[in-house]
Amino acid sequence: MVAQQTGRYSKYIRPISVSLDVLVITILSLFFFRELNLNMVSYLLYQSFAWFFIAFIVRFYDVYRFTTPVEIISKLIPQAALFLLVVIAFFPFVKTAIFSGKAIAIFMSCSFFIIILFKYFLFYYLKRYRIITQNNFRSAIIIGYTPEAIRLKEVFESRKDYGYRFEGYFSDKKQNAEVKGKVEDLKQFVLEKNIDEIYCSLNEISNEKLKDLVEFADDNKKQIKFIPDTKEIFSKNMRIDYYELFPVLSLQKTRLHNPTIKGIKRGFDIVFSFLVIVLILSWLMPLIAILIKLESKGPIFFKQGRPGLDENEFFCYKFRSMQVNETTEREASKNDPRVTKMGRFMRKTSLDELPQFFNVLLGDMSVVGPRPHLWSQNKSYASKIKKYMVRHYVKPGITGLAQVKGYRGEIETDEDMINRIKFDVFYIENWSIVMDIKIIIQTVINIFKGEDKAY
Repeated sequence: MVAQQTGRYSKYIRPISVSLDVLVITILSLFFFRELNLNMVSYLLYQSFAWFFIAFIVRFYDVYRFTTPVEIISKLIPQAALFLLVVIAFFPFVKTAIFSGKAIAIFMSCSFFIIILFKYFLFYYLKRYRIITQNNFRSAIIIGYTPEAIRLKEVFESRKDYGYRFEGYFSDKKQNAEVKGKVEDLKQFVLEKNIDEIYCSLNEISNEKLKDLVEFADDNKKQIKFIPDTKEIFSKNMRIDYYELFPVLSLQKTRLHNPTIKGIKRGFDIVFSFLVIVLILSWLMPLIAILIKLESKGPIFFKQGRPGLDENEFFCYKFRSMQVNETTEREASKNDPRVTKMGRFMRKTSLDELPQFFNVLLGDMSVVGPRPHLWSQNKSYASKIKKYMVRHYVKPGITGLAQVKGYRGEIETDEDMINRIKFDVFYIENWSIVMDIKIIIQTVINIFKGEDKAY
């Protein structure tokens, strides 16, 4: 029997949706505005930027498996209205442009007709596909056997299009055929059955058990949500969603899980990495390439798979600083014979990391974030160090708080790694754009000073 996939293709839905929407407005503007005497390159750049910016503001693409048609329409209306105003606003600033209300009206009507049609087929087809094939389901359990918990289970079972597979209750207060065991049995069950989401009735467990449960979910990359009951819950880290009319509280792990904050950080990454590539790498890369080739045989770049966001593998790029060897999963140590003379200079000044700005531009990394570890380190420390897996909640960075605090280079003891994780988790839980800028400035200062642990 083939195991069912859970969310295998979900991460591609939003990029596909965005790409097709931009493709639609681009093609239609080329067709309907071809006689309006526009510089189409400038206009299309303006139009695309405006579309992304408005979509970010109105959260146009924040659509989930439980999102209702009314919510989708409530996003379409402000997106269309603001985009119309932005398109109209372009014409007064271009003296040669010919304004045509008719062309704009036809363009807007056709664009949003196609976009609405596409969204209808995408989201409703995906729901039907999920029901028919039993693919892309998320498995869920509920802690507690309260009336609210029973109602949620009924929602899961009656709304198959939501894509949830209910696996049972866990309760210390109630025992029957539907209850799989006590709360203490939950962890083993979650790991054995690869449960995706844990729903918790807050009346069921103590604060101490709740804290332990949240840490367990963090360490094992499981999502935990809360069922509102008679207790009053007010927290800036709580987000409320509705499954039909049933409210569910989700714990937003950090500020960096907020879509607005993620958008701001991603925008900063794109601009900063683009400037570095154009202003620095464009002339420095050929010089470094020549020096690398003059000293040793082999490629200019070193490519290595590293664990990234959600522990998904990506290829991290560096300038090659070692002789070609078969021990790339072993980190560099002091006076490492594999490191070339040019490589030692690049490592000391962190110049070998510069190609990672291409990783940032492609979206695999961020300028600032936890440094991506070797897979061997990930496997070794994930179970040994508390909150180690929290670092995979965000994209890895070229530089990070741990690095500027001196925790970089060779890991000689477990304490070295514990200190790295401590600073990584602090960064993730207390992020601000000001902190990012401070880390970048300190990194530049350290490059000119040189670092003792940069082998």
